[in-house]
Amino acid sequence: MSAPHPGLDELVATVALLRAPGGCPWDAEQTHESLVQYLVEECWELIDAIEAGDRAEMLEELGDVLYQVLFHADIAAHTGDERFDIDDVARHMTAKMVSRHPHVFGDREAATADDVVAFWEDLKADEKPHRTSVLDGVPRGMPALALARKVLGKAEKAGVTAQDAPWPVTPDTAPIAVPATEAELGRQLFGLVAAARDQGLDAERALRAAVREFEGEVRRAEAARAAEPAG
Repeated sequence: MSAPHPGLDELVATVALLRAPGGCPWDAEQTHESLVQYLVEECWELIDAIEAGDRAEMLEELGDVLYQVLFHADIAAHTGDERFDIDDVARHMTAKMVSRHPHVFGDREAATADDVVAFWEDLKADEKPHRTSVLDGVPRGMPALALARKVLGKAEKAGVTAQDAPWPVTPDTAPIAVPATEAELGRQLFGLVAAARDQGLDAERALRAAVREFEGEVRRAEAARAAEPAG
């Protein structure tokens, strides 16, 4: 039995009213593309609130992110070639979560979180058979550090590690000692960015370039494996 959510229903109606004829001209003119910058900003503001441990701020920022979702859904509901609404979004997500949790909704067993992670990739592969690489679906707009971490995690599934990076290892590029804490790591990264800035180098762009090089190595490894004789 589903519980009523009058607050959510009221917000959905508010978005619809603002975008309807006679509502707000600015809201009515927005598109999916014009709202991207606000979605990114609101997500980062939510992250700030979570990391600060400010629950009152988190409540507000969750609302801002939710509003973006409702805004996009209302745009789609009134766009001829899209025609989906917030209920369609919710139903699609419910179906996806049921599919991703056969240990809850089906007959598969998973006693630990690690058990779940172990079969998630198989489930995702079944959902998206058109993907041919572990790198397919990685969001390109992620910040460089988050992108590097994501790509490294995906690469491991293809049997490729950071040691397989396509650039030669020299004394200058050899792995350095890993800091013992995140605080030490943060200071080390900050110092590296500062030094790069002093040299006129863009740390974000540089790391993205390195990630692209590494991705090439991952795809080459995948192609080589696919070309191996079966059995």
